[in-house]
Amino acid sequence: MSKLNFVLVHGGFHGGWCWRFVAEELRATGHAVTTPTQTGLGERQHLLRPGLTLETFTQDVVSHLECEELSDVILVGHSFGGLSISGAAERVPHLIRHLVYLDSLIIAPGQTPYGALPPDVVALRRRSCTDINGVSCFTPIPVEAFGIPADHPHAQWVQRRLTPHPESLYDSPLPIKNPVGNGLPRTYIACTAPQLSSVAASQAWARAEPGWDWIEMKACHDVMVTQPQELSRLLVRIANRPGAQ
Repeated sequence: MSKLNFVLVHGGFHGGWCWRFVAEELRATGHAVTTPTQTGLGERQHLLRPGLTLETFTQDVVSHLECEELSDVILVGHSFGGLSISGAAERVPHLIRHLVYLDSLIIAPGQTPYGALPPDVVALRRRSCTDINGVSCFTPIPVEAFGIPADHPHAQWVQRRLTPHPESLYDSPLPIKNPVGNGLPRTYIACTAPQLSSVAASQAWARAEPGWDWIEMKACHDVMVTQPQELSRLLVRIANRPGAQ
């Protein structure tokens, strides 16, 4: 099996750290893996500032690909990270072999995450925000909200690493003009045990959209923590399938 290049992009509240176990599995079988952290989150939480947007997150991923001189990349976006890989697909499609949306949020070009939610949900989320050094943020939520049982061996490992997520990203339009995925080979992996309500509409859209491969996993939203071996094997299979590049 040929060596593959994986770039794994985390979701909201998380950082590149959440891919530790998947990265270990992939590297053990000879593949290259990088796990960038987006501005203001994870170990880059000291960069939290007003005005962070989906353009910022897109540029985080694009700059990572370019500075690491990566190509033929399997670009994986988990949850909120799906928006970042959609942006990167439009900016640097020549560097990407396959897009994998892992239980990801998907919104239309120019739409905002808030714009994709019902008004009552938006109002509730706005009320839940708190000010952190002048930045309106969602504070970290319990790991159970991501489907990780409280008694899971890595539950506290995840909980103590979660960081606030800036609200400005939810008011920010997705900076693309072409259809999501920009015509690149793309797969949506839906986690179904349990299904996370905030990505249910995105799952339904991807399943019905022509040109998208669809895979279901009986796993929780943070499958990279709870089932890293299974996810790693699936990512390799996706990258090696005929027509995946």
